[in-house]
Amino acid sequence: MQTAHFICEPAPDHPGWLTWDMIDERRFNTQAIGKFIVRKDDATHARVRMFPTIAHSNLMNKVHGGALLSLMDISLFAASRMFGIIDIGVAVTLDLTSQFIGGADIDVPLDSVVELLRETGRMVFLRGLLVQGDTIVAAFSGTIRKPSPPQT
Repeated sequence: MQTAHFICEPAPDHPGWLTWDMIDERRFNTQAIGKFIVRKDDATHARVRMFPTIAHSNLMNKVHGGALLSLMDISLFAASRMFGIIDIGVAVTLDLTSQFIGGADIDVPLDSVVELLRETGRMVFLRGLLVQGDTIVAAFSGTIRKPSPPQT
């Protein structure tokens, strides 16, 4: 499936996952996070996986907090797309609250597990955890405003 901005198709090396590739790789998502994949676990849970490298690291050789925040924000939108909530136009982050709990290692997949709490006419309320294996790295919650309906 291709939208105006993303290519979302089965990830060849990750059965059960979909790619989430920007068509224009000069955009922030690709430049900041790199390659990532998505899947819908059930009606209210989705998972976004990034593959942190040295480019995402801080001086402690852990994933930089800015990269973690970027993953949180991007995962709000990727999950909303997986839930079928956002399919046209652009949405915006209204708030994003985070709690850093532990460090994330580089060269180990890092998942953002996102839960849909509520959807209204214009808003989507979500929360999630960043996890690496069985280790919780951070918790977050966010609200996004859905795109305006197309003008006819």
